[in-house]
Amino acid sequence: MSEYIIDGTESLGIEFGSTRIKAVLIDKDFNPIATGSYNWENKLENGIWTYSLDDVWSGLQEAYANLNNDVLLKFGVKIKMLSSIGFSAMMHGYLPFDKNGNQLVPFRTWRNTITADSAQRLTELFNFNIPQRWSIAHLYQAVLNKEEHINDISFLTTLAGYVHWQLSGEKVVGIGEASGMFPIDSTTNDYDAKMMQQFDNLSEIAQLSWNLSDVLPKVLQAGESAGNLTEEGALLIDPTGELNSGAVMCPPEGDAGTGMVATNSVRVTTGNVSAGTSIFSMIVLEKMLSKVYEEIDMVTTPSGKPVAMVHCNNCCTDLDYWASLFIEFSKLAGSKATKPQIYDMLYNAALTGDKDCGGLVSFNYFSGEPVTKLDSGRPLFARSENSNFNLSNFMRTQIYSTMAALKIGMEILEHENVSIDSLIGHGGLFKTEIVGQKLMAGAMNTPVAVMETAGEGGAWGIAILAKYVADSSNESLEDYLDNNVFSRYKSSVIEPDKQDVKGFADYMKLYKKALAVEKSAVENI
Repeated sequence: MSEYIIDGTESLGIEFGSTRIKAVLIDKDFNPIATGSYNWENKLENGIWTYSLDDVWSGLQEAYANLNNDVLLKFGVKIKMLSSIGFSAMMHGYLPFDKNGNQLVPFRTWRNTITADSAQRLTELFNFNIPQRWSIAHLYQAVLNKEEHINDISFLTTLAGYVHWQLSGEKVVGIGEASGMFPIDSTTNDYDAKMMQQFDNLSEIAQLSWNLSDVLPKVLQAGESAGNLTEEGALLIDPTGELNSGAVMCPPEGDAGTGMVATNSVRVTTGNVSAGTSIFSMIVLEKMLSKVYEEIDMVTTPSGKPVAMVHCNNCCTDLDYWASLFIEFSKLAGSKATKPQIYDMLYNAALTGDKDCGGLVSFNYFSGEPVTKLDSGRPLFARSENSNFNLSNFMRTQIYSTMAALKIGMEILEHENVSIDSLIGHGGLFKTEIVGQKLMAGAMNTPVAVMETAGEGGAWGIAILAKYVADSSNESLEDYLDNNVFSRYKSSVIEPDKQDVKGFADYMKLYKKALAVEKSAVENI
């Protein structure tokens, strides 16, 4: 293997997730052969959820250094050359720059729910759902707010697009990432031209010095070259100077797109659920939905096929806090159980709970949840005086709370008779075997599969997209994944249990009633 690393035949994928920057190196057979990571957290500054761009680069360099050390430990050599590189990150958000490349305002992430006015106006203008976290909603809200930087905007991009630009000099994004910035026309695989003109014609926009086409990045599809790693870019990744420039780069994609690739759910009627800090489902559609739904985002696969996305801002954060409480108690009790063991015990306890959680209900809202029409969140656990309060029901409630808002959005797709062969689960919720998978199957009333590659996640997905470019394959992305990547990997499938389906439906009745309590908590706490 060392000779292949010396020859630079590997592909590198790096993804900037909500809590971790992860790097994955894959060989010619798509196997992950080395990994590296760096933990980071968003910060709430002046009412804005953000990450510092300085942390972007220090985190990237640390993750790559850790990857390189893993390579050295396993193969006795360090990386000098790479065949291809891909970068992915949290979708959406707002990163505007002036003509000199200076950042104009702190990065506004997907987690912010501060664009309700602009999102509603644009949804009505386009007759197309514009979620609050989309880049165009942030841009228009800044215009409506008359923010000082608006006239100075020369380029607007996402986190993945920014990193790619700095490393290659190319102002581009993959089509899946672009579909979280502005609506895409799947007949042209580009921004919707009619909607762009409608936006430019708005009175507040018409008086500015730029048009939308001037500031948005160019749209590329999976398989297209998005430039090459420059000498300056190589130094940004590896300040030691050992990494050579020249590697071909694939279009930068969002975590939704790389999740679809990593789970082989880019073909029509396939779908996946990503469950980590946030939770979202992606269903590749046979046909467009009959009307506009504010709960459903219309995005695309990395090759441009239309996708119905149900995105919820909150998933495992509150669950992790509760688990940490039990971990803290176990230490006080003198237990030698490890953190993974405690997680597994708590998750497995949920399987023995009442199917409807025994009258317990929980809201995992650390931030606003647009699907349930809340601009802010308050983590909340509630029960009646005669509920069946025990550990198994408590843990089942916490896991159900990660899926409940998603279910509200998925119910719309059920009513639209959207075909879903199965959902493929990935992310932290599925780390403990069977539990998250089984409960998700019952909650969504559809088979849920988990692949043996699920733990590699989006960094592996963007590495595959990088290799897809390097291979210059004539196959479609769907066939490339089927024939070259996933034919060698196994997956396990759990069918929905009828009792779980009924139990979750009963839980949802209480959850929907208790939304009034959550709303009151937001207003009063």
